[in-house]
Amino acid sequence: EVQLVESGGGLVQPGGSLRVSCVGSGFSFSSNCMGWFRQTPGKEREGVATINSNNGGTAYTNSVKGRFTISQDNAKNTLYLQMNSLKPEDTAMYYCAAGFTFPPRPVIADYNYWGQGTRVTVSS
Repeated sequence: EVQLVESGGGLVQPGGSLRVSCVGSGFSFSSNCMGWFRQTPGKEREGVATINSNNGGTAYTNSVKGRFTISQDNAKNTLYLQMNSLKPEDTAMYYCAAGFTFPPRPVIADYNYWGQGTRVTVSS
């Protein structure tokens, strides 16, 4: 059974940093595309960052470029999202996702497995 479990969300002040993690089981990270998505109430889920397990290539949505970094540890089957210089508009539920479509795109339909999400709140 494939499972993705996120953790590390919480409350952080504007300008602060947070790292969220996603541990996978039932499949190998090294043969998948992985991504982080986020969603706020009343809005569509949006792709934040993706990583290509084959070549390590990464991509980010414009609003987080230079502030967020996606990475993965294949030995631990763990995906990370390091978030720096956080803004109130980054407040959302963050989801990790795994898929088999290369190259990875921030498109929901490309991903087969999803975690339950971890909430990030940026507020003073």
